[in-house]
Amino acid sequence: MHTHDAFRCPWCRGFEAYVQYHDEEWGVPVWEDGKQFEFLVLESAQAGLSWSTILKKREGYRDAFANFDYKIVADFPEGYVLELLQNPAIIRNGAKIRSAIHNARLFMDVQAKHGSFVNYIWDFVGGQPIQNSWSELSEVPATTPISDRLAKDLKQKGFKFLGSTVMYAHMQATGLVNDHLVGCFRHEQVRQLTQK
Repeated sequence: MHTHDAFRCPWCRGFEAYVQYHDEEWGVPVWEDGKQFEFLVLESAQAGLSWSTILKKREGYRDAFANFDYKIVADFPEGYVLELLQNPAIIRNGAKIRSAIHNARLFMDVQAKHGSFVNYIWDFVGGQPIQNSWSELSEVPATTPISDRLAKDLKQKGFKFLGSTVMYAHMQATGLVNDHLVGCFRHEQVRQLTQK
């Protein structure tokens, strides 16, 4: 996979795990609820910070958040929250930690109502990834009318730390939209993953 001379989206430069995340995960359609939840936890933790900061702590989150098992996270007691606030392997922000637990409960409500979280979220893009064709990083939006609508709907359901910017980043990460630049070697590879 590692074509070191290939052009890739410039945002992923800096360290190996970032490049790997770009090359293997970013923009790949996620049709699995557990993975959707993982990205919701990580994206909401990122609010106000850089994604590279979160990526460096991803394994810390995996350990602290029961391998992103939303059923377990939903039952985290306050005593464990206080432990997490002392855990340097994650972002020690009480509001973000509590919101992840709160969101896990609501995540299961959405599953119950829609059959799966995947059904719910993919409905916002009509069940198929949106294929963009940006040439420059400066063209890629921070939010779109769809992420606005999605964030508004989640907020009405009671979800926290999932505003439109966070949800657009989530859409990009989980492949609801292909925002690899057209010059990036992953653009076409990711586009082909959508032909179900």
